[in-house]
Amino acid sequence: MFITVSGQKGGVAKTCTSIHLASVWAELGRSVCVVDADRNRSALAYRIRGELPFQVVPVEAAAKASRFADVVITDGQASSDEEELRHLADGSDLVLLPTAPKARAVELTVELAQLLQRVQVPHAVLLVKVDLRQQRAAHEARKALETFGLQVLRAEIPLLAAFDKAETQGLPVFAAIDDRGRADPRRMAGWSAYQSVAQEIECLISKPSSVASRTISPLPLSA
Repeated sequence: MFITVSGQKGGVAKTCTSIHLASVWAELGRSVCVVDADRNRSALAYRIRGELPFQVVPVEAAAKASRFADVVITDGQASSDEEELRHLADGSDLVLLPTAPKARAVELTVELAQLLQRVQVPHAVLLVKVDLRQQRAAHEARKALETFGLQVLRAEIPLLAAFDKAETQGLPVFAAIDDRGRADPRRMAGWSAYQSVAQEIECLISKPSSVASRTISPLPLSA
């Protein structure tokens, strides 16, 4: 299974999503490899800070490192270049687009989905950084994305300080602790959300039809 996690700009939880999906599948006993294709090498930095139950390698080492992996996840470069996207997504079973529930983030995701549509790559959207106190924003973002014909995963990733702690410590969120050695009581909500995402992705990939076959209307210019 080959997954590419992509976006048009940084700060959309690409690396967090790559690391946590890899952690879920590794916990299930799969052989997993994360390929860091981002110029910032965020996934490699995450790996160096702590311990993860899978390989994280630079894109230059991907061919050899991923040879025997059951799951390969590419943490892609934030880009809107069509040729670059084509190369990154070539051979992917699915390109996952993490998107925060904000108007500009939704616009950028629709633009990126239009590019993926042109190169005939299956893709789906994952809502991330969802503030549970502002469910209306997430609902409206989902509705807007679906209006343009995008496949939006049912699972949503909550906005949690535990994810920041996990990144600092180089660990999956369920293992994150604070400065006093205490576990964040909400960490399992984040972990459970990524478990649900992994299940949805496997169901999507197993379907004969793909989201790439959907027609996406042109994005209207915002004021």
